[in-house]
Amino acid sequence: MTFTALVARETDGEIVLAPESLEESFLTDGAVTIRVTHSSVNYKDALAVTPKGGVVREYPIIPGIDIAGEVVDGGGVFAAGDQVVAHGYDIGTAQHGGYSELARVPAEWVVKLESMTPRDAAAIGTAGFTAAMSVEALLARGLTPSDGPVLVTGASGGVGTVSVDLLAAAGFEVVASTGKEDAHELLKSLGAATVIGRLPEDPDAKPRPLGKAEWAAAVDCVGGKTLAHVLSTVKYGGAVAASGLTGGAALPTTVLPFILRGVALLGIDSVQLPIEKRRALWTRLESDLRPGHLDALLSEVPVSEVATVLDRIRGGGVSGRSVVTVAGGF
Repeated sequence: MTFTALVARETDGEIVLAPESLEESFLTDGAVTIRVTHSSVNYKDALAVTPKGGVVREYPIIPGIDIAGEVVDGGGVFAAGDQVVAHGYDIGTAQHGGYSELARVPAEWVVKLESMTPRDAAAIGTAGFTAAMSVEALLARGLTPSDGPVLVTGASGGVGTVSVDLLAAAGFEVVASTGKEDAHELLKSLGAATVIGRLPEDPDAKPRPLGKAEWAAAVDCVGGKTLAHVLSTVKYGGAVAASGLTGGAALPTTVLPFILRGVALLGIDSVQLPIEKRRALWTRLESDLRPGHLDALLSEVPVSEVATVLDRIRGGGVSGRSVVTVAGGF
C-alpha cells in the first residue's frame, strides 16, 4: 500500500518539507494503523522543521504531533472504522506524525472517540488538550468563579484561546493577555471579560518579587518574565498552571510568592501523560469540558499548504487553532 505524506528531510543543515509517495514500510512501529483525516498546526510542529529546533531526534520525519482519523487495523485493540485521536508521546518528533494519509502508532497512545468527529478532535488537539489540563488542574484545587478574575497569558495562541473558552464557559471572569491587537475581538467572542496587552507592561523592568495581588489564578502559556510577573500578582492561595516557554525558559522570580502568599505553580505536561488519564480527559472534552466556540477560533488549511502556516506560526502570526485537512488535502 502506498500513501502520500509530508516528509521533513535534513540536508546540509537545512530542513526541507515536501510531499512524497511512500510505501507502508516507511511507517514507524505500532499496532494501530490509522487513515488520517485531520491534524493540526502547533508551535512544536514548526520547531520540527526548523534547523536546530531541538524537538526531532532524527530525520527524515513526518511531522504533525496530532493525529485524528479512522482505524484501518486496530491490532486487536481497536476495531476497523473506529474514530480515534492520538497525540503526545513521540508523535511527530521520533515517531511519524499526522501530516500523512496513513499513520501507525502503539495502541497505548490511541484514544477512541465516542461522540466527537476527528475534525473536532484535531481542532482541540495538543493545544486544546493542554488547555483542558490547565483548567482541570485549577478546578481540582477548588477554584470557583467567586474567587475573582482568572488571567490567561499568551491568550491568542492555541492553548490560550481554548483556555479562555473553557474558563468563560465555566463562569469565570477571564482576563486575556495578548500582544496581538487584531485578536481582541476573537478573545471577547470566546468569553473574555477584559483583554489587555502583554505582561509585564515594561519587559525591560526588573521583575518585582511581589506586586499588587490581582488574579485568583492564571493559565500561563508564555513563561519567562511573564510567568514571573504573574506569580508576583496572584492573590493569596492562588495557583498558576504553566505550560509554555515562548517568553523564555528562565524564570526570574523569588520564593516570596510561594512563602508569603501561598501561591502554587502547577506544571502542565501533555506529552507524557499516562494513557488512562489522557482517555479520561478526552471523555470530559467530549462532554462537560467540550469547548463551545471551536469554529470561532479555528481556521482550516489543506495539508499541501501546511508549510506556509508553519512559517507564520514561527513568526507569531497565527491566532487560535489551525486544523489541517489531510484526507483529500494533498
